[in-house]
Amino acid sequence: MPTLPYAILEAPSTLGLATDGVEHLPDQLLGLGLAERIHARRADRLAVLPKEPAPDAETGILNTRAIAAWSPKLADAVEAVVDSGEFPVVLGGDCTIVLGSMLAFRRRGRYGLFFIDGNADFFQPEAEPNGEGASMDLALVTGYGPSHLTDIEGRSPLVRPEDAVAFAYRDHKDQEEYGSQPLPKELKAIDLPAVRAMGIEAAARKAVDHLTREALDGFFIHLDADCLDDVVMPAVDFRVPGGLSWDELGVALRVALASGKAVGIEVTIYNPRLDADGSAGRGLADVLAAALGTAAPRVDRRRADIR
Repeated sequence: MPTLPYAILEAPSTLGLATDGVEHLPDQLLGLGLAERIHARRADRLAVLPKEPAPDAETGILNTRAIAAWSPKLADAVEAVVDSGEFPVVLGGDCTIVLGSMLAFRRRGRYGLFFIDGNADFFQPEAEPNGEGASMDLALVTGYGPSHLTDIEGRSPLVRPEDAVAFAYRDHKDQEEYGSQPLPKELKAIDLPAVRAMGIEAAARKAVDHLTREALDGFFIHLDADCLDDVVMPAVDFRVPGGLSWDELGVALRVALASGKAVGIEVTIYNPRLDADGSAGRGLADVLAAALGTAAPRVDRRRADIR
């Protein structure tokens, strides 16, 4: 089976958050030897635009102009890696980096999104109490929200709702409390209760089957550390009880990568400042290294559905 070597992009943006800390994610994982363990080239570290002093007057979202201006720069970096024949591993940062990652693939064709996250991230601006884009990123990337964040380069939506899978989210109470808009019916939702009912491998295969349809050119993996059980991953800014185990996350990633249709992965929201003993970071580095291996499998499009 043909393989692609990995290339790491550091995207330490906190533009989608009111707080800081997640910008240290790349340094922590690289310090734990992630690049060496997956035989990855360290391709680039993107400079992040400064935060704006006040939320956008029209939408109430923090750093909207900066996010809109920075996302194409990340997209350029992702495309450069892909053009080099490598598989991008993007180390964030907060969840709004998905706009740049998906913009890169939107420029190239029709790609899906495997959105592995403890939160559905589908808030509308008026319902998000802190104006944080990191609570709206799945909505924004699928075309729901203000045009300057949904229609970057005139390419809205960056991923069609029917080409995305929201996987393992468990923030139902928070959505209800603050009045988050529901996920659109065409967006495939496999929340944590559904994952538990099906079992992790069957749930992951259901998600990947949806993302390997003939209509799609491939799919990108968004991995938010808060998908993990709060007991093993407390180093996130917004904590919700429960979540996936290390083993379950590893299974989901391996199923996705084994499809041969994954085109890249990003890792977000792990905050080393909240990881007093370093155990959460070590666990995250371990599960990534084990799932990724030393190269990404890539099969011919005509063979993509053969198992």
